Amino acid sequence: MPSRRRFVAGLGAAGLGAMLPLATSHAQGSESAMARIKRTKTLRTGVVAGAPPYFQKSVATGQWQGFGPDLAAQLAQSMGVKLQLVETTWGNAVLDLQSNKIDCMFGMAPTEQRKKMVGFSTPIFQNTFTIVARKGFDPKTWAEVDNPKVKLAVDVGSNQDAFATQNLSKASIQRFDTSGDATLALQTGRVDAQVLVALLGVTVLAKSPGLGHLVIPTPVQGSPVCVGVQKEADTAFLSYLDAWLAKMHQSGATKKIILENMQKLVGIDPSNFPKEVQL
Repeated sequence: MPSRRRFVAGLGAAGLGAMLPLATSHAQGSESAMARIKRTKTLRTGVVAGAPPYFQKSVATGQWQGFGPDLAAQLAQSMGVKLQLVETTWGNAVLDLQSNKIDCMFGMAPTEQRKKMVGFSTPIFQNTFTIVARKGFDPKTWAEVDNPKVKLAVDVGSNQDAFATQNLSKASIQRFDTSGDATLALQTGRVDAQVLVALLGVTVLAKSPGLGHLVIPTPVQGSPVCVGVQKEADTAFLSYLDAWLAKMHQSGATKKIILENMQKLVGIDPSNFPKEVQL
């Protein structure tokens, strides 16, 4: 629905500021995340349908796959608690953290507006913003993309939505409820390109090679991928999360999990993993 998309798009950009009282009141009136996880012996994390290799739900079994659930399972195991997966969307993840529906959300980018609303871990990995462009559209710079004549597709509330809102305001941005809907707009010729991070760009093209081609406009725009958490004064959970991530990086476990999911869910061999993504 257009009204919902406008609301969530605002949440991903300047409109986030309007929700600050909610975050503050929740943080002041509730037990800390770490205390709650220990009391309930449960870690609740958000999952998003149709977002491989981050998240993917099996139609046949209903089981969740992706490096998001896999990393969350490792985190829960390290804490000695069970894992509860809560379905959400990229657009609703901030609200779900604020309203205490989830404890963490893997795969979020720490934009300046989001950081006013939720906390963030150290990076899981470093991604890069790209576009999947239609045949015949081959811009070299972001300035060429940021043009009123250029039509762009993004999935509402996503990292790429926040990036496009902030950096591509002159272009005609069309927002869709899911990444798949945005891809369909490109496939049917309604837009010139879909804005995606590199990891998702190569995923889309692996599924539909005839869709277009991957473009990395200059200057290259990096995008750290982190774990979103509830914003609170007690940093016990965030400190534990950062220390756990450091151990996962040091052991090579994070890289292994991401590469395995790229191969299993997307069909991209580790040798063809995009160099623009720094694990």
